[in-house]
Amino acid sequence: MATRSMRIYGDPVLRTKCADVTEFDDSLLQLVDDMHETMQAYQGVGLAANQIGVTQRVFVIDVPIDEEHRVKQAIVNPVIDQREGSETAEEGCLSMPGIYEDISRSRHVRVRGLDERGRPVEIQADGYLARAIQHEADHLNGVLFTDRLSPLKRQFLKKSLDALARGEVPEDYHPGSTKKTGGGSR
Repeated sequence: MATRSMRIYGDPVLRTKCADVTEFDDSLLQLVDDMHETMQAYQGVGLAANQIGVTQRVFVIDVPIDEEHRVKQAIVNPVIDQREGSETAEEGCLSMPGIYEDISRSRHVRVRGLDERGRPVEIQADGYLARAIQHEADHLNGVLFTDRLSPLKRQFLKKSLDALARGEVPEDYHPGSTKKTGGGSR
């Protein structure tokens, strides 16, 4: 396993619609392991492959459900085929350190796909888990959480986003940092 470099806002790979995975081999297993390690190193709850420069339809999540349970899963070629309700909550993104905004998403989703070995996966998710799944699935389509903001809110963030695009990331944003600067769909 290895921690890979995080791609930051402004990197064109974040706007890339990722390709379906067709080979379930050792390189995919390694990618998933690296994604889990990278997500943990950056204190995230989700990570899409294009956030580390790989344009394949894979994301990983490690989301707390309650004090004792977590959902830790890789989903390959995910399809969200059910959405219900709506709720608004704060989100951040490992590729946009330091930026947090309230985003409206479906309260309940069903996602189907495959695991890293090609076995079918189906998750019925509510709340925070549903939010994380939608956030990461958006990444695989080249959609960032800030795209879901009103034009006015995006305008308020322009200065911060432009700074990230110029490579100006918070100096304490690195693997192992415990400061809240990134974190997927918080």
